[in-house]
Amino acid sequence: MANGEAAPHSPSDDSPDFERPLLHAHGGLQAGKDPAAVRDHEAQCSPDAGGATSVRTCFNGLNALSGVGLLSIPYALAEGGWLSLVLLLFVAAVCCYTGQLLQTCMSASPDVRSYPDIGARAFGAKGRFAVSLFLYAELYLVAIGFLILEGDNLDKLFPGTSLSLGPGIVVSGKHLFIVLVSIAILPTTWLRNLSVLAYVSASGVLASVVLVFCVLWAAVVDGVGFQGKGTMLNVSGLPTALGLYTFCYCGHAIFPTLCNSMKEKDKFSKVLVICFVACTLNYGSMAILGYLMYGDDVESQVTLNLPEGKLSSKLAIYTALINPFSKYALMVTPVATAIEEKLLAGNKRSMNMLIRTFIVISTVIIALTVPFFGHLMALVGSLLSVMASMLLPCICYLKIFGTARCSRAEVVLIVTIIILGSLVAASGTYSSLQKIIHEF
Repeated sequence: MANGEAAPHSPSDDSPDFERPLLHAHGGLQAGKDPAAVRDHEAQCSPDAGGATSVRTCFNGLNALSGVGLLSIPYALAEGGWLSLVLLLFVAAVCCYTGQLLQTCMSASPDVRSYPDIGARAFGAKGRFAVSLFLYAELYLVAIGFLILEGDNLDKLFPGTSLSLGPGIVVSGKHLFIVLVSIAILPTTWLRNLSVLAYVSASGVLASVVLVFCVLWAAVVDGVGFQGKGTMLNVSGLPTALGLYTFCYCGHAIFPTLCNSMKEKDKFSKVLVICFVACTLNYGSMAILGYLMYGDDVESQVTLNLPEGKLSSKLAIYTALINPFSKYALMVTPVATAIEEKLLAGNKRSMNMLIRTFIVISTVIIALTVPFFGHLMALVGSLLSVMASMLLPCICYLKIFGTARCSRAEVVLIVTIIILGSLVAASGTYSSLQKIIHEF
């Protein structure tokens, strides 16, 4: 929705899903009109008249799962140790399974077309609100993470940059770049049509491949080598590792949109498996490469470790910068539109711009206050991604279908995921908050 207008849309409405709010004022969103907004909105494309092919849906799914988590995956491995790679595979398998649970929940009613619709089917209006709240919070925090990432990497490209604002007032380093990037990004949040940004940010798959290639080039050609030995297991770092691993697979909110866009919806399960296998291979490759190169000294973004002045390093950093720059507006637009709907400001352009400006300012303040990319992404993964990718699909599935309609093995598996997911969420959130507080 370009200006946050609350008017209902017909099923044939071809406006981009990421421009529609997750919540409407006065009782929530009508079925089928939800953007299921979450990180990587470029994967949410409106189905055309004939529906999307399996190949197109697979590409969109890969875009949804390919994000900034790739930069922090070596750091996650360093936090957990080599044996935590088993947990990466475990998280991938669980998230793939819960994605299929969401598909099954959609089959319960033709009115269920989005993730919040599933929450509404299971628990009514409160379920819709709870699901949407988790998605909004995740979007907001990921947008903050984008600013931190931009600031860190620009500071790597242009070290020592500073700006004097007057006698005794100097802004320098990543703080300066966070402010400058936010100024550059601000106009994109005012756009009525975000489709151009969606096309740019849809390069997630290519960017992921380029990043892995650049890191490999730095190791083999630029002389970094594979000197990092690492540790086999670091128990104290497992909560952080699990949070970051889960963050890499938090594309669940768009899975219903992808499924609805397909010509042959019965093939969605196979497409989902292909997407998770491909992304896991890419994430695993980056994790192993980065950890072999830098060991326990790997930064929260592996690009910060790359040698300065090398072409591969510059290409990796520029690639890492492009997607967050284009995705920021896609992240904050659903949040802003929901606020506009709540304040009934849908037709007031100046009010819309003011709301979005305040949102950008708030993300800048938090990014400047908590400039710890790895810890923030671990918090998002532990607190929000675990909930959206593991717990909510299982809880909604059991509520919609009941234990009587599920096999005993299925109930045991789902309950196990709920218990383990709750432990990961609790321990990871505590660990991340503790590290953030310790950094101050």
